[in-house]
Amino acid sequence: MHAIAAFEPLPIDDPASLQDVDLPDPTPRPADLLIRVDAVSVNPVDVKKRRGGYGRGVPAGEPRVLGYDGSGTIVGLGDEVEGFEVGDEVWWAGDATRDGSNADLQAVDHRIVARRPASVSATEAASLPLTALTAWEGLFDHLRLNREDAGTLLIVGGAGGVGSILTQIAKRLTGLRVIATASREESASWCRRLGADAVVDHADLVEAVTALAPAGIEYVFSSYTPGNIRAYAKLLKPFGHVVSIDGTGEDLQPLFAKSASMHWEYMFARARWGAWDIAEQGRILATVADMVDAGDIVPTTSQRIGDFSAAGLREAHRLVEGGTMIGKVVVHR
Repeated sequence: MHAIAAFEPLPIDDPASLQDVDLPDPTPRPADLLIRVDAVSVNPVDVKKRRGGYGRGVPAGEPRVLGYDGSGTIVGLGDEVEGFEVGDEVWWAGDATRDGSNADLQAVDHRIVARRPASVSATEAASLPLTALTAWEGLFDHLRLNREDAGTLLIVGGAGGVGSILTQIAKRLTGLRVIATASREESASWCRRLGADAVVDHADLVEAVTALAPAGIEYVFSSYTPGNIRAYAKLLKPFGHVVSIDGTGEDLQPLFAKSASMHWEYMFARARWGAWDIAEQGRILATVADMVDAGDIVPTTSQRIGDFSAAGLREAHRLVEGGTMIGKVVVHR
């Protein structure tokens, strides 16, 4: 099969950073689906792994197939698969310890897959799985929120992939007031369009948020944690919560005086460790698909690249690395 692989950490402008290769078709495990990939989106995790972060997981010089979002069609089933048939159109975010979706075919555990929304294209659908799972787990697994919960949620990085879907889920399924951060008018308009109650510039986070919530806030969802812990500590009410998705090594001591809680959200944890509730990810994706079909959530695709090749993926990585992406970039056939 055709695949796009990284062999060593290289700058994205180097043509060798991502290369077109021919690899054997994946052999499904008993619980796997074999999926023909139609579209993928690129996330910061792709960039970090291409650069050599998080551990490469394969020996140096061996191909590493990235890609942690996908939509496609089932072409094969493992012996233990239940609830799916060949021909089903599905979406998934995959397992960071296995080869990803930047290939013609991918083998994925059926428990972390769901049928994709019927009301949108494969390209539109590919923008959502990883970010929707991250947002959902942050709100409901870590913060334990429900429809009756109120308070204020600050989303740092409101126009990014996670922020874009988090705003929508929070506004549909909780009673939270959402304040999003954005540094440009274009990104601020995007946040408002997706349902944010207010948008602030993160250049002076404490002053801007305090003006809107002088008594403090209950929750922070942080895509950019380095350098922000002291600001979060000032803004939080006692017993407040921070959910961080960037695995920062920042000193958390400033949170102590507020008796605040720090949560690490890593969407791949269930699949990586074979969690007892691994199938929860499939259930979340099925629920999100229903919300898309009901019009409660809109896909967050902002750019499309119709070139499913190393060149197309390099361009998508370049956009994500630029740090000014709004929403998601999707690469499709």
